[in-house]
Amino acid sequence: MRYGNDVRPGTDALSRRPGQVARDRHWARDLRTSLRCSVALLVLLLAVDGAMGGLTWWRGALWGALAVLLFVVLCPVRVSAGEGWLAARSVLRRSRVRTDLLVSVRATDGVARRLVLQDAFGGRVEIDPDVLVDNPALWYRFAEDARTAATNGFLRYGTGELRDLAERVDGATALTVLRISGLES
Repeated sequence: MRYGNDVRPGTDALSRRPGQVARDRHWARDLRTSLRCSVALLVLLLAVDGAMGGLTWWRGALWGALAVLLFVVLCPVRVSAGEGWLAARSVLRRSRVRTDLLVSVRATDGVARRLVLQDAFGGRVEIDPDVLVDNPALWYRFAEDARTAATNGFLRYGTGELRDLAERVDGATALTVLRISGLES
């Protein structure tokens, strides 16, 4: 029996179909926010410098360079995943890892928490774990391939980190369901 778009009830259409790519659904919003912050800094610096009477073309260029630097620092990494791979693309770097051949998953602590993924070919990707928590289709695609890597004996390090991340995803999903249903207190 076929259902609309050949999708069975209870399945995630995006991540079940081969060839489909899951992407970070909040990336465009975060990009606009980083752009707004950079433009606001530039306008503020130009206004203050102009009000003080010291604005010259080279100082304006310096403030522009500072705004561009802020944009590069704030610009979010674009994460996408397909069957067997996960890619992260930033302003300065692109990296890709085979998620069905993962050998290591490490969580780094510090100012910005990172999830470091490494595959059997030496490919390495660093992403913010919140990207996976906030994007169910992205998480599902990644988790399926990580499970395949573990089943096939590739994943040697990081099953605990994946378990912790799965608990965070489950908690966020449960909270969303409660919020939508109106049961959250």
